[in-house]
Formats: sequence, structure tokens, C-alpha cells
Amino acid sequence: MNYPDSRREDTVDTLHGQQVADPYRWLEDADSPEVQTWMNTQQSFTDDYLQKLDGRSWLTKRFMELYYIDAVSTPRRHGDRFFLYRRKAGQEKYVLYWKDGIDGEEKILIDPNTLSEDGSVSLGDIYPSRDGKLMAYTLNENNADEAVLYVMDVDAGTTSKVDVIEGAKYAWPSWTKDNSGFYYTWVPTDKTIPTQDRPGYAEIKFHKLGEDPKQDQRIVERTNDPKMFVGVELSHNGEKLFYYKFKGWSQNDVYYRDASDADAKWTTLAEGIDATFSLSDFGDDLFITTNWNAPNMRVLKTSIKNPSLETAKEIVPEHESAVLDGMSIVGGKLVLNYMENAYNKLYTHNLDGVREGEISLPTIGATSRVIGEPDKPEAYFTFTSFTVPNQVYQTNINTGETKLWAKIDVPVDPSPYKVEQVRYPSKDGTEVTMFVVTKKDVKLDGNTPFILYGYGGFNVSLSPGFRSSIYPWLEMGGGYAVANLRGGGEYGESWHKAGMLDKKQNVFDDFHAAAKYLIENKYTSPKKLAIRGGSNGGLLVGAAMTQEPELYGAVVCAVPLLDMVRYHLHGSGKTWIPEYGSADDAEQFKTLFAYSPYHHITPGVDYPAALFLSADSDDRVDPLHARKMVAALQHADPDGEPLLLRIEENAGHGGGDMVKKWVESDVDTYAFLMKQLGMSVPATK
Repeated sequence: MNYPDSRREDTVDTLHGQQVADPYRWLEDADSPEVQTWMNTQQSFTDDYLQKLDGRSWLTKRFMELYYIDAVSTPRRHGDRFFLYRRKAGQEKYVLYWKDGIDGEEKILIDPNTLSEDGSVSLGDIYPSRDGKLMAYTLNENNADEAVLYVMDVDAGTTSKVDVIEGAKYAWPSWTKDNSGFYYTWVPTDKTIPTQDRPGYAEIKFHKLGEDPKQDQRIVERTNDPKMFVGVELSHNGEKLFYYKFKGWSQNDVYYRDASDADAKWTTLAEGIDATFSLSDFGDDLFITTNWNAPNMRVLKTSIKNPSLETAKEIVPEHESAVLDGMSIVGGKLVLNYMENAYNKLYTHNLDGVREGEISLPTIGATSRVIGEPDKPEAYFTFTSFTVPNQVYQTNINTGETKLWAKIDVPVDPSPYKVEQVRYPSKDGTEVTMFVVTKKDVKLDGNTPFILYGYGGFNVSLSPGFRSSIYPWLEMGGGYAVANLRGGGEYGESWHKAGMLDKKQNVFDDFHAAAKYLIENKYTSPKKLAIRGGSNGGLLVGAAMTQEPELYGAVVCAVPLLDMVRYHLHGSGKTWIPEYGSADDAEQFKTLFAYSPYHHITPGVDYPAALFLSADSDDRVDPLHARKMVAALQHADPDGEPLLLRIEENAGHGGGDMVKKWVESDVDTYAFLMKQLGMSVPATK
């Protein structure tokens, strides 16, 4: 391949008696002129390769057809006002609208297409006040996580020049009922504090509108623990202030105090319990959704006046085979979103937990959380499946009536395709489920090019949602599979814990077993099988290609973690220690080093072709992982299939938020996969 040169150093650490080589540590410093030159050279090399691939013009045309379409989000109600996102076919970014009443005139509130000439400024999250008259919102440079918070008068459409808060990466403001201000989480942006340590400096503050944010009242001091997130929430009735300490994705502590008394001490609701607790209140009741002594989740009820786990009553017991995936209070009822076999069902219960009905769905698929107000029966949710584009439904919780409110029309014909859910045994015999999408008349002869996708971590569930990007692949005769690996949340907290910390290898074993199932059942063959994953899923496919390279024909590895010995020293890494562990701990180091992809690249091994997708402004997972991995692979296997690094400019962990960037990225990705798996574009009629 005549790869660009990548200098190797004799850097070796001794950790807990184990020598750990790190020849490309110099690539960790993105500000270094040498690293900048290396990145530019690698990008030029990748561009030269990708631009020569066949099928690019067809892919460009098809992705533009799929992505430049009219689209709309689920409306969010605040008081009698509704907020929603809408993108017209010719626009690059979604525009935020508001209206009085669901049938009111839509008015533009923020148009991110006009925030910067080059599209580098993104609209982050929005936080309307309870009556919808004011709105806090964040802006992000290059779609990165770091954010600045602003406050807008919705009627006037004007943004305050005083109420501007930096360090709003994890702000999640919670408004007071009288709109006088909001509670929020603040993280310092002081560059003298290493990025990975900043979560430990997070404070809970109260901002009073019109006053200098630098003088905001401190509600909770910093924890000094960078492994922990903190959050704050004002109860719906405005009486109680709740303070959360999140210790990873499987445990959180909760404290409360009277919101009216600034000097009141915090009372413990839940502390030191290996479980998660989520709160919702209505009237005099506080509802607690928790996996405490219930891996599949249950609902408890206690008094909002004096909340206590000791006096809380279980009103919705844990379901044996379905996971409670979320709860909303709408129209004076509980709306429960269950996940059963990795797809969703919606049920309504009264406030005593008694099931009253089911919200009908068009077919097996995935739904959003039901969005509505606690005292109003109208609500909205989104439904989707592999063959059904996003559809927004309006429902009445009292009558059970559900009707289509908005449909996103995508130029695809799903009728030639079928979706199967298969089950297969992992290495240790554990049964794992997988969705498989193919043409209805597919021949099981091992010749179908396949993409196998997975994640397996952080309690994230992969349910059957619509992805426009897979349709060109299906139209070319390919197949697509999504495996529900351990570490995810599809089967409850026990499923999550079976794929974290010292059990992380289970995730990779589940993925290898998924590949072997597809191969043994003649869906595909190793040379026709591509694997794809991003972030924690990038770690997944990185481990897969280094552990069993002969199983895979191509790899797409996006914004990944790959150096698991040093991951916690960069980006948001320390907040993931509860999920992965840390090399600072001797026993956890053994686990991490045993699967760390960067440390298991062996010269002379024939690795599958790989395209690493990186973003220059990713402040969540540092791009150093992709740089070091690519350099090591190119050194180890210079004569094999292409091992390439693609760096997207002005993009964060989620990539760029412009349609043209999605098109460019997917054209490069699928042209690469077409080449490696021997595919060609469909014949035109």
C-alpha cells in the first residue's frame, strides 16, 4: 500500500510487573506540528484511495435522495406551547420551531443553518421553561460536547446578552415554576485543569435570570471524583430539589431537600446501593423507577413530602421477560415503555400501578419515550422499525385513541426485504438475539455481502430502528445484521453487567459468535462479512479484528476507544472507569490489557481491510486512539488490504451535523465496503 511513514519509538511502560510497549505514544499530542503533518499526510493518502473507487457517483446520488428530505421530530409540550425540529429537503440542519397549541402556526425559533457561514456552530440541547415562555439552549462549536448556554425569550425571539454560561457541557438546567431562574450543572473550562479531570470539578449552581452567571449561587460543591457525573432536578410541583450522583451507568445516589429553603441540608433517598433510581412526581406522590433488587426494573411510590425507600410501596413489579425501558407521567397516568426481545411495547397504568391498557403500535419496532404533560392527556411518540421510517403518533391517554401525526417519507421501497430475529449461542452457551435484514428471496449460499453491527456496553439497547443508510447496501444485494450483545440493556441490568469490567470479553465473544452464526448458516462468508461499530462499538470491532481477523473481510471502526491501557487519561475517559475499569488497578489492568486492541496488533498477521473514521473535534473519545491504531496496523501489515484513517473536519464525536457531511462520509464508507466485498451498484433501468 506504500503507506505514509509513521515513526516508531522504544516507549515501554512497566505496569504491575507487565511490560507494555507503546511505540506511537507521540501521536497522542494533536497539537504537535509533527502529528499535524502526519494527520494531513494520512488524510491525503486515504482521499487518494477512496476517490478512485467505483460506485461513488451512484452512491452520492442515492444518499442525497435519502438524506435531503423533509423531516420532523416528535413535538414537545411545555404548558400550551409546542417545540419541534423540522428540516426541509434543501436544508443542511434541522430548524427549531415553536407554536401555541398543536394546531398553531409554526414559528422559527433558532435556525442553525444561519449560525455560521461554514456550518461549524451547532444547536445542542434545548430546555424550555415549564410554560414555554423562556428557553435555555446550548451552542456547540464543531458539534463537540463542550457547550455554551444561552437564554431566549420565546415570544420576542431574542437571546439575553447577560444570561450566558460557559461550561455547560452537562448543564441540563431545571427551571423554577415562576421562571425566575434554573438549577444546572457547571463544569469549569479552565485549560489548566486536564479535560479528563474536569467532571470531578462539576458543581450544582442556581442561575437567577438577569444576573451575572459568575455570581451564581453554588448549591453543591464539587466532588473531586472525575469518575462521577452530578445532576440536579426540581420536582414537577416545585417543592423538592433532587441531587444525583451518577457512578457510571449502573449506579446512582439521590438526595433531596426543600427547594424553598436555601440553607436546608440534603436528606439521603438512596446512597451506596448498586442500582439506578429515576424520579417523577405528580400531586403528592413520588414515583421511583429502579433496578434495585429488580434487574428488569420496577416502579415504587412514596410521598413527595417525605420520600423514603423504606416506606416506598412497589406498585409495578419487575417483569420476568421484559425490561422497563422508561416511564412517563401523562394525563394523570403512568405510561410504561417496555422492551421485550429488544423491541418496544407501550402500556398505561393508573397511579396505583394497575395496568389499564396498551397503546397500539403498527408492527414490531422501537418507540421513543411518550412525551406529554403530567396533567394533560394528549401525548406524542415516535415509532420506527428496520422497514418503517420514523412516524410520529399522537395519542390520548384517557381514550386510548392513537393516530398518525406526521410521517417522514423516505424514497425507499421496503417491500422486497424481510426482518428476522434469530437466536444463537455465544462461546459460553449464553443465548444471544440478532436482527437480520435481507431480501425476501435471498439465497443462503454464503455469497451475500453482509454488514454486522454491534455496540455492547453502557446499558445501551439496539432495537429495530430505521436507518436510511443501509438501503443502498440492501439495494445492491447486501444483508444487514444487528446483534444484541451483552453489555447492552436489551435484557436488563444483569445483561449489562455481564458485559462490563472483568466480563467485557463476553461482549467480543458474543460478536464473534454472531459472525459465526451468519457464516455457518450460509448467510455470508468471512470474505463477504464486514463489521461496523462506533465509540464503544469501535472498541468492539477493534477487538474483533485483532482477536479473530480471519472471520472478517472488512472493518469500519468509528470514533473508537482502542488503547485501553491509557484511555482514562484522555477525553472523558475517567467517567467510563465504572464501565471498563482502570489500568491503575492491578486486577483491572489484566482485563484491559488482555483485550486492548492497540496492544494486540501482531506483525505478519493478515488483517482485514479497515477504515477508521475519526473527527478532529471529538472531545469525548480522543482521536488519538484511531491514530495510534492505524499507525500500528500499517506497520504490522503493510502488504495486505488497505488500512486507512479518515479524519472529518469540524466534527465532534457524533460527526458533523450537516447533511452534506453525512453524504460524504457514507459515500466514502460504502464505496470502501463495496470494493472489499466485491459489490457493484444496481443496474439502472
